[in-house]
Amino acid sequence: MSMKVSTNMFFDKSSKMLSNVQSAMAKTQEQLTTGLQITKPSDEPVKAAGVTRLNTEIARQTTYQDNMKTISTRLSAEETALSNSSDVMYRMKELAMQAANDTLSPVDRKTVAQEMTQLRDQMLSLANSQDSNGNFLFAGSKVGQIPFKQDPKGLIVYAGDQSRMQVAIGDSRHMSLNMVGTDAFHNVIRADGKGGNTGIGFFQSMDDMIASVNNSDKVGIQRGIGELDQLQQGLSNATAKLGTDQNTIDSQNKVLDEMLLRLKSTLSDVQDLDYTQAITKLNKDQLALESAQSSFAKISKLSLFNYIN
Repeated sequence: MSMKVSTNMFFDKSSKMLSNVQSAMAKTQEQLTTGLQITKPSDEPVKAAGVTRLNTEIARQTTYQDNMKTISTRLSAEETALSNSSDVMYRMKELAMQAANDTLSPVDRKTVAQEMTQLRDQMLSLANSQDSNGNFLFAGSKVGQIPFKQDPKGLIVYAGDQSRMQVAIGDSRHMSLNMVGTDAFHNVIRADGKGGNTGIGFFQSMDDMIASVNNSDKVGIQRGIGELDQLQQGLSNATAKLGTDQNTIDSQNKVLDEMLLRLKSTLSDVQDLDYTQAITKLNKDQLALESAQSSFAKISKLSLFNYIN
């Protein structure tokens, strides 16, 4: 049995070999350009799917870190406002103690009351602090509304809500983004004179204290001193809460940093190119291409009769 051999067969085989070598070189060159092993999902579908999953996981963990940056910035702003509020309250307490001194005259107490009024206004401004975006820090979820303002009776009341906005900082882990105004500037408990107690607003307590000093009401002054201690304790508790939240942020950031490091290391192993290996392969492909081109050039000059002869 004889096998028929045609010149076209030689051309076809040589052309196919030349095309394969050129394709291999093109792929290696693309890998070197991008620095990636997988330049097209169709090249290695399983690895490509793994890369997609890793990138999705990295993006989710990065989102958690971005959320914590937002919370941390908010905590810092709230801490500054509460720290300044505590300073105001300490000065308010000093003035109250002066006003309680029997050596002060009614005129002196009116002078003290004037400074206390200025401090009260400063405290109101701090309670209505805003962040860099103009959102009120202590308004609950009503960040676009002033949290502490006058009601129709002229009393300063809390106009925010009690909503604590939850933000994800990890898988199944959340933190509050905001502090409700009444958590820091909370009511005080005052005897109602009937054997019971009643809640008095933060700023109403301060205003009552100022009125007592202005009128040299010694009983009211003593009551106000006790209430100032309650107000100061509320600010201290709120500041401590912010410190605890910041510690939580720092701890969770360390966890996410380690997780992201592992994920990125795994991703690098899967998709990053080994340049030494790729360059070696490119050189081999180059030699193969030159050999294929040389062979094709020789074959293209021959006919079947040359092979027969």
